[in-house]
Amino acid sequence: MAPRYSIVIPVYKNEETIPSLFARLRDLSSRWHDLEVVLVVDGSPDRSADVIRAELTDAPFSVQLVEHSRNFGSFEAIRSGLAVVKGDYVGVMAADLQEPTSLVEEFFTILEAGDWDVAVGTRQSRDDPGSSKLLSGTYWSLYRRLIQPEMPKGGIDIFGCTREVAARLVALEESHSSLVGLLLWVGYRRVEVPYARVAREHGKSGWSLRRKIGYFLDSSFSFTNAPITVITLVGILGTLTTIVIALTVFISWALGRIPVEGFTALMLVNLGSTGAILIALGVIGSYVRRGFDNSKRRPHAIVARATEFER
Repeated sequence: MAPRYSIVIPVYKNEETIPSLFARLRDLSSRWHDLEVVLVVDGSPDRSADVIRAELTDAPFSVQLVEHSRNFGSFEAIRSGLAVVKGDYVGVMAADLQEPTSLVEEFFTILEAGDWDVAVGTRQSRDDPGSSKLLSGTYWSLYRRLIQPEMPKGGIDIFGCTREVAARLVALEESHSSLVGLLLWVGYRRVEVPYARVAREHGKSGWSLRRKIGYFLDSSFSFTNAPITVITLVGILGTLTTIVIALTVFISWALGRIPVEGFTALMLVNLGSTGAILIALGVIGSYVRRGFDNSKRRPHAIVARATEFER
């Protein structure tokens, strides 16, 4: 019998937390009997895969173990898991146990009721050092302001969705993009579920500053045209400024206040060309942006449901 509920868990350097993870999954399966767990080992350099195999000997639920050939990143690991799930309702959680498994249960309950297609966990509090909270808050504030305003304040680390939404995400085969950004982009009926994030029991987060900057840049180029708009606006403002300066230089030359020969012509050429170049870059960037959007081959629209009424 095919499972009704699936949980996708990316695994990377989680050797120490896997026994605790399986303990919670066993408890979860006692209440959700048609449960499937998809564990994706993302090229982890430790013994995560071996520890998982040892835990599988007495697992009371169905398990799929997917192993990447190398480390591709958590989003790609989640995508690999979503591609093979069999359940009607899917939950995605991390293996570090900073999000409670009860949140996945809440996702399943909400999705099964039929009123929502996507449920995302939103952090209301986090048991992290003050500096980490400050940096994280600043990061996600900039992200929401500049890229995706619909992103929850603390980002999205855990979510649930129907199998249809999971299939839509897998079909969007984009490189250097954001799976969470795509989850927001596809739309559907989405609800936010608050929770409190706990501190890590083992290991160190792989969400480094370098990865955050890379994620921010990938999201910027995938979901907003802000960089091109900024270049164009700078070009327009620069052009207006250079016109004023050029007029000032020309009038000064006409009044004989510039004794250096050739200075006026050189300044007029430099000032006039600088703004024009920036505007041209903005125009070219607009065309490149549209070509880039077409190359991603995202659908023009997604039909969530269609109902036909016969007379």
